[in-house]
Amino acid sequence: MNNSKSKSIKSSIVPLFRSGDIGGLTYAITNNIVNYIIVIATLSGVLGWPDEIVFGRVIPGLSIGLLCGGLYYAYMGYKLSVKEGRSDVTALPSGVSTPAMFVILYGVVMPLHYALGDPEVAWSAAVAACFIGGFIEFIGGFIGPWMKAKLPRAALLGTVAGIGFIWMATQGVFDVYADPMIGLPVLAIAMFGVFGGYLFPKKIPPLVVAIVGGMVYAFLLGRTGFDFTGVGFYIPNPINSIQALINGFAVVLPFLTIIIPVEIYNFVETMDNVEGAHAAGDNYSIREAQFADGICTMISSIFGGVVPNTVWLGHAGLKKSGAGIGYSIISGIVLGLAGIFGLFTLLSGLVPPAVCAITYLWCAIVMVSQAFKACEVKHYAAIGVAMVPPVADYMFTQITGAVGVSNIWTEILPSGLEGYSSEITSSLIANGVMWNGVPGVKAGAIVIGILLSAITVFIIDKRLDKVAITALAGAVLSLTGFIHSAQLIINFKSPFVIGYTIVAVISYILHLNRNKWFKAEDDFEYV
Repeated sequence: MNNSKSKSIKSSIVPLFRSGDIGGLTYAITNNIVNYIIVIATLSGVLGWPDEIVFGRVIPGLSIGLLCGGLYYAYMGYKLSVKEGRSDVTALPSGVSTPAMFVILYGVVMPLHYALGDPEVAWSAAVAACFIGGFIEFIGGFIGPWMKAKLPRAALLGTVAGIGFIWMATQGVFDVYADPMIGLPVLAIAMFGVFGGYLFPKKIPPLVVAIVGGMVYAFLLGRTGFDFTGVGFYIPNPINSIQALINGFAVVLPFLTIIIPVEIYNFVETMDNVEGAHAAGDNYSIREAQFADGICTMISSIFGGVVPNTVWLGHAGLKKSGAGIGYSIISGIVLGLAGIFGLFTLLSGLVPPAVCAITYLWCAIVMVSQAFKACEVKHYAAIGVAMVPPVADYMFTQITGAVGVSNIWTEILPSGLEGYSSEITSSLIANGVMWNGVPGVKAGAIVIGILLSAITVFIIDKRLDKVAITALAGAVLSLTGFIHSAQLIINFKSPFVIGYTIVAVISYILHLNRNKWFKAEDDFEYV
């Protein structure tokens, strides 16, 4: 009797590996490899960081974070299987947060690099930013539900959609057309799967075929080649990373206006994706997943990593394919070892930019589409408004980079922003460059997007009292230099503080008279 019962319990526990884990393994490893390649291409190719930092610290640190995440989410799956007595549990998919990765690389690391002019110092600041981000993710386990209830969904998703569209989608399209012989065929094959839902025999996704086939195709055309010089044994030194982390805190403080909202998005993304797992039948603890993301990100930073971990989309698809927990264990180990043994140095030489562009474009368009899909139709205007401020960040980077080639001197503006002299600013505007107001919106663009979008949502919902509260929050954030300023500083003379305060006062007065002389049509539609 006892033996029979023991066998029954064992049969109801998810097995260590099953055939469905092959698909999960492909999904986790392929997508994370593309993220690795993007990190390498940005740090090595664009910024010119030395291999010692990129392959000796950043990639091993990132790999250790993913190893911890893969193993822990498998453990969570095992616990859930034992708790509920069933063997069809699927581990949560995890890896590098693609949207957060782009924002950290282009919104934090790149400005730090150009401002400091020293890859070593920029890396230390990036490590500190990653650790702070992990801590914020961890805190999300406590305040996440409250934040999700208070922040309009359109404001959060719309702002991130704007980041994805302006940074990722544009770069993706440009890279495709920079090498159309490779880019266009590879993009078409990928789109057959990601937007058309087609599959090759044995349910092989066209995205995988596009990435692997694109690498082979580029190699045959002579665009890429094998380079084993970087393969080796890279053991990250946590003592050095911790020292760099401590030194980097002071440098990275002005970038909290970017780091904090990105990580708020990150832990809300974790919440949403765990809720998606609930809908698919696996009732994981949202709080535990947020704690795990935060801790794994902090561990990654301690070993030199600069981008955060998160729970990914795709749990429902993995469950349909029969994936269990084995894919999470194996992908974590494979990615961990690949980073430590320097195998990504080999991969980076085999993958042309046009292949990476597929992920840029796909992720960006999915982010934009999800923003609209997850929100009520009446809030679409708020999503559109939220997408605008990130454009200022993009424009600022492009314009200052182009003008900077001429070594034109800059000045510190009254707001604390670094800008160009009045003569240069006038010249830019006179020549048709959209520059007026760009520096002010660039600083804290993500938070500004959330504020403007939240105000739009509350106006649509006819809650002018909440408009007043949101505008007042904008005034406080401007007062402390959290937005519209390049540094955290108390500035009572800021015109932004005055502007937000006036909006708050007007909105509250109109709210008090909403049923008297200030009325809205009940069935009003703005489209």
